[in-house]
Amino acid sequence: MDQRMLGKVRALLQKAESTEFPQEAEALTARAQELISRYNLDEALVEAGLGGVRPDGRAVAVAHPYAGPKAMLLHVVAEANRCRSVWHRERGEATVLGFPADLVAVELLFTSLLVQATSAMLQAGSRQDASGRSRTKSFRHSFLSAYALRIGERLKEATERAVRENPSAELRPVLASRNAEVERSVAERFPRLRRYRGGSPTNTDGWLHGRAAADQAALGQAELSDRRRARGRG
Repeated sequence: MDQRMLGKVRALLQKAESTEFPQEAEALTARAQELISRYNLDEALVEAGLGGVRPDGRAVAVAHPYAGPKAMLLHVVAEANRCRSVWHRERGEATVLGFPADLVAVELLFTSLLVQATSAMLQAGSRQDASGRSRTKSFRHSFLSAYALRIGERLKEATERAVRENPSAELRPVLASRNAEVERSVAERFPRLRRYRGGSPTNTDGWLHGRAAADQAALGQAELSDRRRARGRG
């Protein structure tokens, strides 16, 4: 990814991390995903014509606490950008496999979304049950799990929109071929891979709050402007 595009994406993600408004953060992140998708789709067409570009792998830290939901967040970001994520639980990291420009996108988005998710989780506060026992851990685990799943849906929507808007008739066959190459790379590197299942949420309150934190976002710039005007009238 060229430096000009990287600068635009980083600026959007920095604004998303610093804003006090969740709707604005999500809109900025979605805009970053759309910019990345459009750029990387064009790059995929160029690389297909040149040949010689192959999938690569990159290690990404997945730290405790709540490593499972964080690994899930990385997984959905990778999927939205045509990559695959393999979590090494005992090593505290994951290997992300994909084409080089897509790997850059995954790292940028995952790092920013982790900051945003953690901020939203902390703002939601701690929890106790009726007997005064702490339910904070289960609340936050469920919060981050729900956040990851919903963010994955929204990033996928942004990616699919970029694919639909690309005029090239060659794009879909190129993407299918690249997906197959990434899958082969995963199978070659990890022949005994097992699928991770995150399990059911144990804290409904955390799940609902996490999904709401991701779901209340305004994805389009027009919608974001409408919400700003509505706040100004309130």
